Amino acid sequence: MGYTLTEKVLARVSGKPFVKAGDEVMAKPDFVVVYDFPGYTDVIFKQMKDDFGIHRLPEPERFAIFIDHMVPTATAKEEELHIQTRSWCAEQNVALYERRGIGHQVAAELGYASPGAFVVHFDGHISQLGAFGALAMGLRRNVLEAFVRERVSLKVPHTTRINLKGALRPGVMARDVFHHIVRVLGPSGCRAQVMEVGGPGLDGLTLEGRQTICGLAMFAGAITAVVNPDDASLAYTDPRARYRGPIERSDADADYAAVHEIDCSDLEPIVVLPPNPANTRNLSDHVGLPIDAGYLGSCASGRLEDLRIAAKILKGRRIKDGFALYVIPTSQDIMARAAAEGLITDLVDAGAFTSSPSCDYCFGRIAVMSPGQRAVSTGTLNVPGRMGSVDSEIYLCNAAVVAASAIEGRLADPRKYL
Repeated sequence: MGYTLTEKVLARVSGKPFVKAGDEVMAKPDFVVVYDFPGYTDVIFKQMKDDFGIHRLPEPERFAIFIDHMVPTATAKEEELHIQTRSWCAEQNVALYERRGIGHQVAAELGYASPGAFVVHFDGHISQLGAFGALAMGLRRNVLEAFVRERVSLKVPHTTRINLKGALRPGVMARDVFHHIVRVLGPSGCRAQVMEVGGPGLDGLTLEGRQTICGLAMFAGAITAVVNPDDASLAYTDPRARYRGPIERSDADADYAAVHEIDCSDLEPIVVLPPNPANTRNLSDHVGLPIDAGYLGSCASGRLEDLRIAAKILKGRRIKDGFALYVIPTSQDIMARAAAEGLITDLVDAGAFTSSPSCDYCFGRIAVMSPGQRAVSTGTLNVPGRMGSVDSEIYLCNAAVVAASAIEGRLADPRKYL
């Protein structure tokens, strides 16, 4: 019996010849990447000294901190947190990446998404690095263990395999594929497992689309997601990889907890209704619902393919009077490339508000909604209060749906604009 990519990576970082799902291991992360956030990094920095007597990280090159929330700061207290983070990173000689975009995306751009690498964070959306063959896990508060000792304790997870086939039709995007996976498997279909995505349909997805699917894996119950490295992902990672070791792939006879087949050619645009990310419906059944605002961004979307399709729909058109459309590219690099292509101009000319990359729109710190308002969003969550009032509503969808809905001021099918 063969091994999964996950089992192979965890065997290497545990110093074992092999491991199988269910084994208890002590695994050394290749990289520990986190963003500064109150109640997380500030507490970790304090506990390291006060509770564990650690004043110096022995291998600072394995660590990276991102400042991507509360950007720009709105209060002195927020700036004090950033000052503390800057000071700690300088003292510890830890890499700090500030105001370069959403850390999960920037981590990929900087080579932390190296194929075969083991990466940990406290935020589960780091799973998007799995699009490049890295094993990236969100450990929540247990990430403290990675700061205070060399290895973290883990149970090797089982893997559920998702085989994609068929090609996406116009107006259907990777987000729709993921939301359909949740519809088929349920929100606990990969509970405490790794979601491995593959199959011939994968060739029809961009690397950005793979990041979207992997980055949302937690909403299928998964602890992370992976894609076996192929020519497309290796072409991206080869020039920038920070870890250069074995490039692991699952064996053909690997043991999976379950295998599911998903036909992408049958899909149409999907909308996820409030109040939770498992409430998946076909968009066509809800077209016409009045909408007040739109958000195109987040670590799940806001990449070039999202900006391109939104600009294609909006070019030469105007968003509906009174509709607030916020377009926030996922990283500075993406924003610069979008500007060079003229996408930002097309979006601004249509009436969109565009701004530098930040997590703040997604978690409801900026552009909050009032009671009774509705938004279409490419953000990560649609739970009550995520973007303001608990009495507002968030409808998750792909970037094309956001753009079409901005034109009409109601949930709209983008296919007629394509």
